[in-house]
Amino acid sequence: KSEYDLLVIGGGSGGLACAKEAAQFGRKVAVLDYVEPSPQGTQWGLGGTCVNVGCIPKKLMHQAALLGSALKDAQHYGWNISQPVQHTWSVMAQAVQNYVKSLNWGHRVQLQDKKVKYFNIKGSFSDPHTIRGLTKAGKEIVITAEKIVIATGGRPKYPTHIAGALEYGITSDDLFWLKESPGKTDLYHSFVLYVSLECAGFLTGIGLDTTVMIRSIPLRGFDQQMSSLVAEHMESYGTKFLKKCIPTKVEKLESNKLQVTWKNTDLGTEESDSFDTVMWAVGRVPDTKTLNLETVGVKTNPETGKIIVDASEATSVPHIYAIGDITEGRPELTPTAIAAGKLLARRLFGQASELMDYDNVPTTVFTPLEYGCVGLSEEKAVQCYGSDNIEVFHAYYKPLEFTVAERDATQCYIKMVCLREREQRILGLHFIGPNAGEVIQGFALGIKCGATYRQLMKTIGIHPTCAEEITKLHITKRSGLDATVTGC
Repeated sequence: KSEYDLLVIGGGSGGLACAKEAAQFGRKVAVLDYVEPSPQGTQWGLGGTCVNVGCIPKKLMHQAALLGSALKDAQHYGWNISQPVQHTWSVMAQAVQNYVKSLNWGHRVQLQDKKVKYFNIKGSFSDPHTIRGLTKAGKEIVITAEKIVIATGGRPKYPTHIAGALEYGITSDDLFWLKESPGKTDLYHSFVLYVSLECAGFLTGIGLDTTVMIRSIPLRGFDQQMSSLVAEHMESYGTKFLKKCIPTKVEKLESNKLQVTWKNTDLGTEESDSFDTVMWAVGRVPDTKTLNLETVGVKTNPETGKIIVDASEATSVPHIYAIGDITEGRPELTPTAIAAGKLLARRLFGQASELMDYDNVPTTVFTPLEYGCVGLSEEKAVQCYGSDNIEVFHAYYKPLEFTVAERDATQCYIKMVCLREREQRILGLHFIGPNAGEVIQGFALGIKCGATYRQLMKTIGIHPTCAEEITKLHITKRSGLDATVTGC
């Protein structure tokens, strides 16, 4: 008989949620978590990407940048703030890192409280029910379990074909744990991942000279009109963009600066410049290399390396499951991993049958001007229903808080994609503006419940807010009328 009813490999959002939920049913549960240091030597504690090198530190650093903008606005509102305002990276970094460490500790305490056994070891399958791993001291541990859930998530990828990329570059894994300011930063990505745009945004916001090199398009997978507006705002806000450029090598200069050479594919020229820090944001790869999946027959997609699962998160091996970023075709988001983990535990041990529903998952990109969305992009809606069968309502609006501060609101925009038939069911909602996440979270419930344009028109707005502009959408793209909101 196996030692544990459930073994979860990976102590991130999905894994921890699944383990804690299973323990509530009185099952014997263990969690394996191990952080392989980044190539630059950065490591962290329990809690996974979101807590340590993702959403949490990112949102706190985004907040630091927003406060910088608020200080500029404050003068227009009568606050006397002596110029120039200085930002000290080390103070911010220390505060963020202390908070993250408190979360690491909190996760350990929660596991203890729920009687989940925690192993800080890197494990791999030796047979379908057995995991072997080494402790830090080099002692071998063998764990057997009835059911196993793989939730090891992903790690940032390095473009190893570029000379000097690995030696001299960092990734988001390192950025959040830097003690000193990264200085003049160059972020490169073949298509901009939102993590990199968010990082470029807050680095610019705290006063660092930041350049983003893009090979193709910003924010792949998101609505392209919205993505362009986000990038446009970032440019006007001071982030430099090198478009259609591909880096070829990174060299270290005597001054300790890094010389980056790239090809401009538009002009066919070679260019170079020096930076203090080069950060790669070329995507994430699933962390499966050391799991030994092929031995036990867990099928993965050879192109992405992700584990193939069915609607119940089951892999090709009967009692082995996978959740979160490691699974093929799932959104790489903390809340979906948590929800999927809980539901899986309830199906395995609590006689439940509810499956995770991955439709209409809301999300937000925390760029200087935030972009929140739920449902389909305009491109996807056209692809699914045909352009004749969808109606797009839109508006360019000006947040009241931008008026006195004389802030540019050119990119504050709302777009709602609806079916064109009688009731006009809402297929997608896209919002660029302050507090986009808070705005979209509320509307996400309505859209999950099948809200229609008619129902939205009966919804009274809260005046004066940015979110109320959604309840006033009346101009369609089809009409060709000017969508700029005037007056209140």
